[in-house]
Formats: sequence, structure tokens, C-alpha cells
Amino acid sequence: MQFVMPKNATIPGGRLVEVEAAATLARVRNFRAAATELGLSPTSFSRAIAALEDRLGLQLFARTTRSVAPTRAGERFLARALPALHDLHLAMTDAQDERSQAKGTLRLTCAAGAARRILEPVLLAFLKQYPEMAIDLACDPRMNDIVAREFDAGFRIGDSVPRDMKKVPVGPRLRSAVVASPAVVLAHGTPESPKDLLHAPCIRFRRSDGAIYAWEFMRSGKRTMIDVSGALTFDEPTIAHQAALAGAGYAYLAHWSVEDDIKAGRLKSVLEAWLPEGPGLCLYYPKARHPSAGLRALIAFVETMRTDQRATSSS
Repeated sequence: MQFVMPKNATIPGGRLVEVEAAATLARVRNFRAAATELGLSPTSFSRAIAALEDRLGLQLFARTTRSVAPTRAGERFLARALPALHDLHLAMTDAQDERSQAKGTLRLTCAAGAARRILEPVLLAFLKQYPEMAIDLACDPRMNDIVAREFDAGFRIGDSVPRDMKKVPVGPRLRSAVVASPAVVLAHGTPESPKDLLHAPCIRFRRSDGAIYAWEFMRSGKRTMIDVSGALTFDEPTIAHQAALAGAGYAYLAHWSVEDDIKAGRLKSVLEAWLPEGPGLCLYYPKARHPSAGLRALIAFVETMRTDQRATSSS
């Protein structure tokens, strides 16, 4: 959660607003955007940065007409200042959390596919129950450091959540699907084993770390990884989904994202007996950080939703 420090607050050797301005500028790398985020005019913001540099006798930022970045001295200063600033933010959060009613903005991060999965059942339903809350969701396929980037929490597949995070399951375990248009299946035949895909056109997926994802299968407890080939490689599952619908080849996708197309006959699902289940989506947040009232409300909402899902599936 981002806070704007009172302009008359002071710390030894400077004003908190100046340190807050430097921390925001180092993250945003743009004077106008950083000023807007802190609710300051560009002139006031520039004066705060200049006052801090004058006070310290150091140039904290290297400026050009097109960019701004911390100098080495600025990086060293911020490395020491940011943990203290973070503690101050937590102290302010704790003080604000004395209010019983959840209100304010939650900054969340997740991949675009996860966002589509949780939009209606989680986020919109949560806002309906807590009308004084707001959600600021950043979609990014990369696993962000939510502490460094000042997110309150995130949504990711369970086994990708870092160990220093608490996690709350959001939905059931996920299944994968290998799908293609009926025309592709007719032209190349229905594969009877994963190795048959080596002779069929496939749509490959590049992970956020740059590596090409090897398709994973399991049969009788034995795991098989297939490095498929194909003329198309994407780093966004929705584009791979679209390409599969257009007849570009077989795609390996989350089953929930293609189940409507399978039911409608737009895509055919193959090798279903070979496809493993994996951990489902989780809400995760730092263990070491005291959650705000808004985040506590979201955690409770997700836990209640999960309990209702289990009750429904067992009835």
C-alpha cells in the first residue's frame, strides 16, 4: 500500500516526504508519474528531490531528457532507507487498521489468465460485499516480488508461490488439456500417446523466464515430458488458444480456459487419460507483514468461498 507522508513530518536530517519522493522516483523512474502517485505537483516533487540531495550533499538520481535512474550513491542510500520506510508504512497500516470496517485499495498482482479466472467469482464478488474497498490489479506473467513492488498480495498457481509467503487456495486443482480444431485432428489423426505429437503441428509456449515449456503427461505414475515442435511460439496462453481455434495446431492449455470450446465442438480434446492435475490458484501474501484490514477481509472472503465450494462438491 502506498502512503503519502505528512509534509511537516521530520526525521533526523530530512523530511519524510523527501525520502518518500526518492523511493517513489526510484521505482517509477518518471518525475511526473511519481509526483502524481504521491499527490504532489511536479514542481513540489522536484523540489523535494532537490532538497534531499542538497541535505545529503549527494546526487541521488542521474537525469537526462528521456530517463531518470538512481546513481550509485542513490542506490546505497535507498538500500538503507527503504526498509525503514517500509516499517513506517506498516506502522501506519496498523494504525489505520484499528478501524473495524475494511476500506481502501488493495494492490494485487497475477497473470492475465488467472485474472480472468478470478474476476467474477472473487474480485467482483468481494467488491460487492465490501463496497468501500477498491482493487488495483496488475497483470504480469512474471512472479513479482510483491514486497519490493509494494503489492498487498497476489494470485498464482500454488506450487509457484515462494516459501516465505502464506497462501490460501482459491479454487480446485487445475487440469490441463491438449486441444486442436476438428480440422487439425482430421488431417493429422488423433494422437494415441504423447509421442504422436512429435509428428503433428503444435503451438509452443514460452515461459516468463524465456524457456520453452515442455508438455507434461503422466500415465500409471510415470511422468513424460514432450518438447513439441511447431511454427508458432507464444508467451501468452490466450493467443495460443486463439491460434488453436484458427486451426494452427495442437495447444497445451488450462482445461478451464477451453472447456466451453470443447463442449461447443470448436476444439477437440485428446490424450485426456495422459493429462495430470496440478495445484490450483492461491491467494498469497507475505508472512512477515501484518495484513491490512482490507487484505484480511479478502483472505476471509476467499476462505469462505473455498469452504462453500467444498460443501457444494461433496453434496
